[in-house]
Amino acid sequence: MSEKLNKVDISALKFNQGAIVIFTAVAFVFNIKWLIAFVAVVLVTGTIFPRAGLFKLIYSHITKQLNLIEPRIVEEDNTPHVFAQGMGGIFLTIAFLLLEFTNQRFIGWTLSLIVLVLAFVNLALNFCVGCFLYFQLNKLGIFPGKLSEKQHA
Repeated sequence: MSEKLNKVDISALKFNQGAIVIFTAVAFVFNIKWLIAFVAVVLVTGTIFPRAGLFKLIYSHITKQLNLIEPRIVEEDNTPHVFAQGMGGIFLTIAFLLLEFTNQRFIGWTLSLIVLVLAFVNLALNFCVGCFLYFQLNKLGIFPGKLSEKQHA
């Protein structure tokens, strides 16, 4: 167990998931394609530059400062969460491109709804499908050295 664990604020993750669910649901219900692009940019930016994620910044500088949500800090590796967020960002980017530049509206909205449902499952049931996928890929050696099997067996 030589891997150093980070401190992760579960409340920040939940806030992020809630924002994804709300914005994606509004985009779907009201057919607002640019809102899908907005969420995609937020997720991709937060994946590449974790401190720059807009939803995380809103949580840290507004919600947390006003004591609207109690922080819940745990020691764990943040890498699976960042991976899951990146996957959501990729799905929403593809969804937006399909919605905006092709006639594949059904596939575009389906990809958006997949992200919405998976974010909701994580928010409501505490099961991160993207994290699960990360761990499975890690077991296959796709991400060697990131997490040891002993840590997450």
